[in-house]
Amino acid sequence: MLRRTLLAALASLPAVGLARAAGPAADDRENHLILTLKSGKVVIRLRPDVAPKHVERIKTLARRGFYDGLKFHRVIAGFMAQTGDPKGDGTGGSDLPNLRAEFNPMPFERGTLGMARASDPNSANSQFFIMFADGSFLNGNYTAFGEVVSGMEFVDQIKKGPKEANGKVDDPDVIVKLQVAADVK
Repeated sequence: MLRRTLLAALASLPAVGLARAAGPAADDRENHLILTLKSGKVVIRLRPDVAPKHVERIKTLARRGFYDGLKFHRVIAGFMAQTGDPKGDGTGGSDLPNLRAEFNPMPFERGTLGMARASDPNSANSQFFIMFADGSFLNGNYTAFGEVVSGMEFVDQIKKGPKEANGKVDDPDVIVKLQVAADVK
């Protein structure tokens, strides 16, 4: 029953923006994630057409349960919410090797997901961020790999950190669960 309800919800979602018209169909459960936050569920459409290695990495780690319970350690109002670090301080990653950048024409708009990295463009591993607002200055400098198609109101409720502390959050919100939609029973 839950699977049918989820499939119907995915199929009924509209495409968002011209740049987002391409990519996986709304009912492609293998290329959608379900991000469970304390405030609700967020549906994310992955974009293997523009960042196949990054999409594969996120799905691999989600299937391992890697993201479950991880903190949103850096959250800046009007910018983005960053997570995916098992250390919880922005310095950690998974046991998998870093990824080479897959810069692409997908714009960093409200709801876009991008991979966090160090100063080396080829240092993305497990950390990612969700944009609260447009951030065109990131275009071509970070790998965009997905977009929120439902539940952005729940992303907006993630606890923010002060700008003067670069968004470091005391007592941060966490990812309750991150699943590939095809795995949701």
